[in-house]
Amino acid sequence: MVKRMRDALVRFHKDEGGIDMVEYVLLIAIVALPLLAVVIYFWKDIARWVGELWGKIREETPGTGSTDPSTL
Repeated sequence: MVKRMRDALVRFHKDEGGIDMVEYVLLIAIVALPLLAVVIYFWKDIARWVGELWGKIREETPGTGSTDPSTL
């Protein structure tokens, strides 16, 4: 029984099938975590900037009138 456990542990130790996936996950984490930190830190500035851009787009779009029901 000890020999079977030792053989199983040796096979488990030599198995490198999942190492590539671990490396990919670590690479994604290295990129995603700092990006997430920046987005969280500048959340209000990003929201204001996107709101301003969206406002400019709405102003420049032809055919968009007032959406106030009293003006219809």
